[in-house]
Amino acid sequence: MVSLLARLPLPGQRVPGARGTAYPVALAAAATAAVTLLGLVGLGLAVVVVQALDPAGGLPVGGSTRVGGQLWLLANGGGLVLPSGPLVLAPLLLTLAVAFGLARAGRGVARVVEPPGAGAAGVVVAAGTATHVLLTVLLALAVDGPGARSDLLRCAVGAAVLAGLAVGWGVLRESGLSDTVLDRLPGPAGAVLPAVLAGLLTAAGLGCAVVAVALAADTAGYAAVAGSVGGSGAGLLGLLALGALLLPNAAAAALGLAAGPGFSIGAATVVSVHGVSLGPVPALPLLAALPDTQAVPLLAFASQAVPALAGLVTGTVLGRRMTDDDGGTVSAGLWGVLAGVLLGVASGLAVAVAGGSLGDGALADVGAPPVATGLAVAAQAGIAAALAAAVARWRSYD
Repeated sequence: MVSLLARLPLPGQRVPGARGTAYPVALAAAATAAVTLLGLVGLGLAVVVVQALDPAGGLPVGGSTRVGGQLWLLANGGGLVLPSGPLVLAPLLLTLAVAFGLARAGRGVARVVEPPGAGAAGVVVAAGTATHVLLTVLLALAVDGPGARSDLLRCAVGAAVLAGLAVGWGVLRESGLSDTVLDRLPGPAGAVLPAVLAGLLTAAGLGCAVVAVALAADTAGYAAVAGSVGGSGAGLLGLLALGALLLPNAAAAALGLAAGPGFSIGAATVVSVHGVSLGPVPALPLLAALPDTQAVPLLAFASQAVPALAGLVTGTVLGRRMTDDDGGTVSAGLWGVLAGVLLGVASGLAVAVAGGSLGDGALADVGAPPVATGLAVAAQAGIAAALAAAVARWRSYD
């Protein structure tokens, strides 16, 4: 009975030859819109609660919801034009949450409509992406004001890229098309992508660990900044939430430090293993992780192992996924070099997304240099991944 019910079509589910593309399009639009609406409601309520706890009164409900909408725009790759200049810095933790929701929406739609091929899957992705872009542009127009104008072009382009990647990934995973594509790749190329993803996650985790150690080493500085800015419990809660949203950005900056080029917070503050230059920075408690003196901290030198460790994980995963038809240790080493180079490319892209601008002038450039970071990670991870892949492949013979 259970197997019979499992084979029965759900209400409105796709039956071969029973309907065209209108239903998948409508379902994709509804699912994507639900992600946006639920996200905005949750974000707006969080800002309203924090402001309501402020003994000084805080922002009114309208102002709080506007701040929540602006955070949503920034998370989608948008930008704001403030009197001090352009604000372009995505809170990556919120960006990852939006991407997760969009990917789940894409998987849900694909599970119901069961797209028979790449064309039908493309229709679902296009409908979801178009809906997300439309809602993002409408939100940008709604929160636009004299104090902070929305950059409509950047908001539209950022939303399109994010929704296209997230919804597309969800549809590909659920429909099985991703496995089909990987199976068609020559040799162990299908194992390279999971290996690169494992290495990137390792680098991100180690970057978060570097930030955590730096903050733990200067708890007094964190408390001083939080106390001077937050004041009340509501302010401290808001600063803590903002720091959590920007933690992946800080991890990307730590990756730039670990790779060698370092990172900057404006023109006057530069941190690398070659030297430290400290200047005025925004009063954000998360920035207490910065060095207190011009001397290069020991943690900066210890973090130099991050690209190599990420490369070792990449090579190990690659070597274990290779089959007997993919060659021996020499082949694994060569593919490991490619995986390490791709890890460098992925690291450069991640650093580029994590950086941005906090206005004109001194804070126009925030983050690590993407090209230099990507090249440095590729060089270090490529060697480590080659060795790890060869060893893992050799051990697989035992």
